[in-house]
Amino acid sequence: MLSQGLCKPEVAESTDHYIGFETDLQDLEMKYLLQKTDRRIEVHAIFISNDMRLNSWFDPSWRKRMLLTLKSNKYKSSLVHMILGLSLQICLTKNSTLEPVLAVYINPFGGSHSESWFMPVSESSFPDWERTKLDLPLQCYNWTLTLGNKWKTFFETVHIYLRSRIKANGPNSNESIYYEPLEFIDPSRNLGYMKINNIQVFGYSMHFDPEAIRDLILQLDYPYTQGSQDSALLQLLEIRDRVNKLSPPGQRRLDLFSCLLRHRLKLSTSEVVRIQSALQAFNAKLPNTVDYDTTKLCS
Repeated sequence: MLSQGLCKPEVAESTDHYIGFETDLQDLEMKYLLQKTDRRIEVHAIFISNDMRLNSWFDPSWRKRMLLTLKSNKYKSSLVHMILGLSLQICLTKNSTLEPVLAVYINPFGGSHSESWFMPVSESSFPDWERTKLDLPLQCYNWTLTLGNKWKTFFETVHIYLRSRIKANGPNSNESIYYEPLEFIDPSRNLGYMKINNIQVFGYSMHFDPEAIRDLILQLDYPYTQGSQDSALLQLLEIRDRVNKLSPPGQRRLDLFSCLLRHRLKLSTSEVVRIQSALQAFNAKLPNTVDYDTTKLCS
């Protein structure tokens, strides 16, 4: 781009009308709403499980699988969604020695369960579950995982796996030991029952225009005017980098952008590969730019 007789690297135009990333909430305001599990930041999702039902007692001896999904392509095609936190209310029968163990997987934009990533709860600096005992006759706790702005990420489906272990007193009075898995414990022992009263996902939804992004992609082969192809490539690069920046913690970022193309734009695998190759080739020609390697998530 020429500016006052000098050649300066062109900057991509705003991509906000293609896909949104931010909310108007400030960090402190968001933290307060998450602490209060305020329903104003609850994202209403569909609960699905073949292993259990909400508000019903179940035998916790075997692993239970459940998920919360948005079905965006069917119901919310003009939105993408950001997760800020997760909350479950778990109850145990009186005097139960069971300890719930939760594993969470996040699917960013749809597709199969294999296209989800495991949430590294309590690892390194990643947040851990916070448990708060409720004033109820049963042993009921609120389990809350707060991601906030630092760890927020895209989500379409949250997969939750619940298993249980037995908590017992250790050799020293101030420590506990755990026995697992439950299948190897004497089946005649009464371990008690468990139920989940509710599950909530906290976050926000953002503007998403798949047709406008398809129009950008179309310009890679059929540019409207001289220079519009470069402009389209710059904007797609900006979208790619901002989407991948919200990848979960790890040595390498996950390729979330390919998941967006594959599942929200419904592009074929070969089309996704072609677009990514075009972006890498274009990025290599730009001055003072460093590309980065990503780990494949979606097929």
